Amino acid sequence: MRPDLPSLLRRITDDAFAENDWGAPADYIPELARIKPAQFGIAVAPATGDVMTAGDATTPFSVQSVTKVFTLAIALGRSGDQLWKRVGREPSGRAFNSIMQLEQEQGRPRNPFINAGAIVTTDQVLDQREPKEALAEIVRFVRAAAGNEDIHINDRVAASEAAHGHRNAALAHFLAAYGNLRNTPERTLGTYYHHCAIEMSARDLALAGRFLVDAPGLPRLISRTRIRRINALMMTCGHYDGSGDFAYRVGIPAKSGVGGGILAVVPGIASIAVWSPGLNRYGNSLRGTHALAQLSTAMEWSVF
Repeated sequence: MRPDLPSLLRRITDDAFAENDWGAPADYIPELARIKPAQFGIAVAPATGDVMTAGDATTPFSVQSVTKVFTLAIALGRSGDQLWKRVGREPSGRAFNSIMQLEQEQGRPRNPFINAGAIVTTDQVLDQREPKEALAEIVRFVRAAAGNEDIHINDRVAASEAAHGHRNAALAHFLAAYGNLRNTPERTLGTYYHHCAIEMSARDLALAGRFLVDAPGLPRLISRTRIRRINALMMTCGHYDGSGDFAYRVGIPAKSGVGGGILAVVPGIASIAVWSPGLNRYGNSLRGTHALAQLSTAMEWSVF
């Protein structure tokens, strides 16, 4: 018998706060490095019914790479399967910011969720427009998905990333050297840093993820075919070189970000968001991963 969901979320939150090991925030982005790691929030947006939350679920945080889900949806809407000529659909097996892999594969990133792939996806969304136009489109999409017009970009975080994003700059220049950027590295990176700096709470993020649940009455922002494809990529590539371990332990499509957020989808049932800023060795939320494993097991939500 499945447990009562609100009670389960409270128990998972209590378990999180009872732990001593919270991981460490991303130290290479100063604005993120100063965040207190001992925080935890969880939200579940079911296909029917109200959002359920526990812990720090209304605390805003920088969603970072979770926005790659939204930019991928926009890029596929703008260019369709042409995108896959520029970026692959395979797990990377390496760190999210690997330069060596990009060079070995001659400038075609393994998937759209590692940094190099997300830079290409951003370049596709940017096209030949001004960065402000592309960012406005991305923010509009996220706001429409979440139903919240107050979602915004944190300019301090974007500036912090830009000032310390030397590896991303190297990736962008590698992509340009192989002819896989249509805009200058500076224009594409500026757009990339700003959409990664979108700020949401776990509650906002759970609501924003409903368009991937594919259930009646939920926002229909992309086709059902693309919903399935994005969920497949989230399952196989959404946690970088820790994607296999996450699939083994949790068993649902999900995308993480180094801000400590994870967006997860139970197809046909619910969208879930967790936030805890301390990361594990893969760059994914330590306590958030544990929480999703507890939730998926207790609710029998694994797709396997």
